[in-house]
Amino acid sequence: MSAGKDIPALAVTGLSHAFGKREVLKSVTFQIKPGERVALLGLNGAGKTTLFSLITHLYNHRSGVIRIFGWEIKDRPAEALSRMGVVFQQPTLDLELSIAQNLAYHAALHGLEREAAQERAVREIERVGLGDRLHDKVRHLSGGQRRRVEIARALLPGPRLLLLDEPTAGLDIASRQFLLDHVAKLCREEGMAALWATHLIDEVDPDGRVVILHRGRILAQGPVAEVIRQTGAADLRAAFDALTQMPKAEEDA
Repeated sequence: MSAGKDIPALAVTGLSHAFGKREVLKSVTFQIKPGERVALLGLNGAGKTTLFSLITHLYNHRSGVIRIFGWEIKDRPAEALSRMGVVFQQPTLDLELSIAQNLAYHAALHGLEREAAQERAVREIERVGLGDRLHDKVRHLSGGQRRRVEIARALLPGPRLLLLDEPTAGLDIASRQFLLDHVAKLCREEGMAALWATHLIDEVDPDGRVVILHRGRILAQGPVAEVIRQTGAADLRAAFDALTQMPKAEEDA
């Protein structure tokens, strides 16, 4: 199946999930086109990490459909996952290994040939400004530098969809801005699709698209300006507050 322009990079349809009797996602539906960076905006506990766990096939979803460039994740997981790179909320680098060793290990897991893997590692680590630190242990890097390495690592296999779960948690302003700019550039110049989960409104591109998730439901989605207009708010923060402070009975209506 080709990854043509008319095929969404990510299509989630009617996705619901529960842990026991506790329903954490309820009929979630949205799409991301190639070249888009979409913000998944929600408070802590909204269901963002569960949604990511389902998209990345860490959990099996019970109802609904997840397609990555047309490949259904349940039926064709290898084809779907090979087109996706992930930066998880919790750091996953080995602190005792160097940057190069961390990247080489990830490349080997994805079956990349050694020479090609080394070339890609150098390219990606230079693009995040750490070319001179390639042989340094991860332990000696700052939090922002470690996040840069995780993005470089996610891009090694050449994915066309990038998922980032609260990637700026605990970072300073400069590190946050670097990650935002880097991912935006990947989308703009290379046609990468990205789903950026955050609880920080200032990480949402005012000219981009947003999906507002609250208590497992999507309350609004679309261009930021349109979401603001539909809620009659002055800005996205006011729109978000108005939506998420809606009485629960009205949400469930």
